[in-house]
Amino acid sequence: NNAVSLFTDCPHREKLGWLEETHLMAPSMLYDFDFSGLYAATARNIADTQRTGGEQDGMVPEIAPQYVVFGPKYGVFDDSPEWGSAAVLAPWYVYERTGDLAFLRQQYDVMRRYVAYLSTRASADIIAYGLGDWYDIGPGAPGFSKLTTMGLTATATDYQDLRVLERTAALLGLKDESAHYSQQADRVRDAFNARFFDAAQHLYDKGSQTAQAMPLALGMVPAGERAAVLEALVRDIRSHQNHVTAGDIGFHYVVDALIQGGRSDVLLDMLQRTDAPSYGYQLQQGATSLTEAWDANPASSQDHFMLGDGEEWFYRGLGGIRVDRALPPAQQIALRPAVPAGVEWVRTRYLTSLGPIESDWRRNGSQVVYDFSVPVNSTASIEIQTPNPQTVTINSKAASIAQGVLSLRESLRSLRIEVSSSSYRIVAPAPDASPIPSSRISGLQIP
Repeated sequence: NNAVSLFTDCPHREKLGWLEETHLMAPSMLYDFDFSGLYAATARNIADTQRTGGEQDGMVPEIAPQYVVFGPKYGVFDDSPEWGSAAVLAPWYVYERTGDLAFLRQQYDVMRRYVAYLSTRASADIIAYGLGDWYDIGPGAPGFSKLTTMGLTATATDYQDLRVLERTAALLGLKDESAHYSQQADRVRDAFNARFFDAAQHLYDKGSQTAQAMPLALGMVPAGERAAVLEALVRDIRSHQNHVTAGDIGFHYVVDALIQGGRSDVLLDMLQRTDAPSYGYQLQQGATSLTEAWDANPASSQDHFMLGDGEEWFYRGLGGIRVDRALPPAQQIALRPAVPAGVEWVRTRYLTSLGPIESDWRRNGSQVVYDFSVPVNSTASIEIQTPNPQTVTINSKAASIAQGVLSLRESLRSLRIEVSSSSYRIVAPAPDASPIPSSRISGLQIP
């Protein structure tokens, strides 16, 4: 109901195409629906609203189509990097899922011009203006970022833009431009770490969930520091009794960082809360759609989709399904399900541009039974977490001799299997319990 003709923040009140949702929510929404057509329309709207000439050349406003121009008094609602970066990031997410290079080529000039505009707003490679982590949970009513210093989210988003442009230019055969964006991204990362990272404490900025998660998710953390930065993120979440404090911008990266870090146990605990702020509390207040504010405040919209990033965890975390058409063909499908303590079974199905992918698992005593389906003319990488990789069977045979297996790689507590197109039943000893056990739930089915 927020995806009719254009992506709207809410269908009943503002009805405006605020752009940050289109890239932050893309990983979640593209699992549920084929939104490539709507994203193409959004890209045209962005191109139409992009400024030409003058000091704002290349700027993309926060709303497209820009039916409302807030003007000088409230200009921060016209131009914020975390919003305008949809010009770069939304087309990239669509390309990752569809492999449509023609669409990415069409958007390249808009992407390039927007990043050039952001560079004019930087001081020593730090961009410190905009809305920041909108609607985070700090003191007072939600609104402008309270827990994260202005400039952290904008600069990290600029870095993400630059890495996307680096890869886009390379795909388009523009080697010199790709190298230029790579070097610029390196400078932004170094400036970001110099400005915000306290290596002694392993904290970014003031240690908020958003501040810890964004550099983790985007690969900005210095070598050797990832584990400590992730632990500081988990520690903050636990100190808030598994409640989220991140807002509109940050929560996307919290989900991403915890998935990457193998901490689905933490996400499970967060998503099971039923007191404010949480999804569960919204349900307890009678919500039938996502609310604008984490605490379901009736003064805010009762029909937003900007905080729906938990949806990605169902598919990419529990189901373990990851499709990236930007990678070489043999690496495009990865199946790496998480099996956190307290979840008995999971069923996921994702209809991709390559064909349908299924990833199901269920506990069976001390074992886990996995069922995977890999589409025709494709290969996939399957990674199983298990304390005894040698005892894993595939379709009732030892993994080393099972039909369809292209390669195996064992490590101390996991088994990585390259397989061809087919269906596979894999039986493996259950992984070790999560670091902090979660309360038991019956199952999660994602149609």
